[in-house]
Amino acid sequence: MRQIEIFEIPSPCIGVCTSGPKGFCEGCFRSREERLHWLSIDDNTRKQINDASMRRKKAYLKRQQAKTKTVVEDTQQNLF
Repeated sequence: MRQIEIFEIPSPCIGVCTSGPKGFCEGCFRSREERLHWLSIDDNTRKQINDASMRRKKAYLKRQQAKTKTVVEDTQQNLF
């Protein structure tokens, strides 16, 4: 028996419930529909949503890191 069949899949909610510019929650990176229907969907679908949320979060953090790197590089170039 797989673990997913034994334990309920927890919500990725961290209590930061604000929609970002693309419509995803800025805390858990779920769409409005994914948040709205969380309590009525099966564990397999919840796992898929959690996986998608993690991919969205990683992509967001990667974009933020690239922006920060660009700002630092620009600042360093202006100093010298």
